[in-house]
Amino acid sequence: LLVAGGRGCAAARAEAPLLAWLRRMSGRVSRLGSVCTGALLLATSGLLEGRRATTHWAYLEELKKSVGHGVCHDAIYTRDGNIYTSAGVTAGMDMALAMLEEDHGNAVALAVARELVLFLKRPGGQSQFSDHLAAQFSEDAGVRELQLWMLEHLDKDLSVPRLAERIAMSERSFARHFADGVGLAPGHYVRQIRLTAARQKLEQTDLPLQQIARRCGFGTPESLRRSFIASLGVTPGAYRERFRGAARPAG
Repeated sequence: LLVAGGRGCAAARAEAPLLAWLRRMSGRVSRLGSVCTGALLLATSGLLEGRRATTHWAYLEELKKSVGHGVCHDAIYTRDGNIYTSAGVTAGMDMALAMLEEDHGNAVALAVARELVLFLKRPGGQSQFSDHLAAQFSEDAGVRELQLWMLEHLDKDLSVPRLAERIAMSERSFARHFADGVGLAPGHYVRQIRLTAARQKLEQTDLPLQQIARRCGFGTPESLRRSFIASLGVTPGAYRERFRGAARPAG
């Protein structure tokens, strides 16, 4: 059972029959969750007492009045037992993918993410203000298909000559066309998606740095290390130690 937020949520919090129904249903469903300000309804129903929860950043202080220290200010979604809450509408998509992965495995979740043209499935502990939110796919179908291919082949040669060849364009035309549609030069985009993938593997897996470097297209651990220091100011090992626990929703 997922409770949606949005218009009408404030009035719904005063509807005693609705709140009573939510309390009754909470014991009958395998999962209870909210999207955006729907968390305020769950909180008013008393269902978030003693739980970790989040909502849209503009309503975090209001949620805190009901949940107290359980409010997670810097998460796109949370899981506490069988109760899930998401920060906003797009964060609800990430939460749904996490549920799908729990039920049907990573391969199915990634296939659905590709079908929905989501950039990358984000871990729940990731900041609501993440740079992933700014990532865009080109409106051009050919470039968009190329972007999806790039995400699935990070260990391949993703240089401008090879990418231009794959999309049957001259290097100069491709570089200009890609930048116009994506908002980033091809080389910058490649560095971004490789770094993002490496960050996720550090947060979510026990893979050694050598495997992460190879799978994400850095080649060697030293190249991975240089990229992390240049972009994030920390080594991959320090990043894993600092962020791995925070990237996993509790439950």
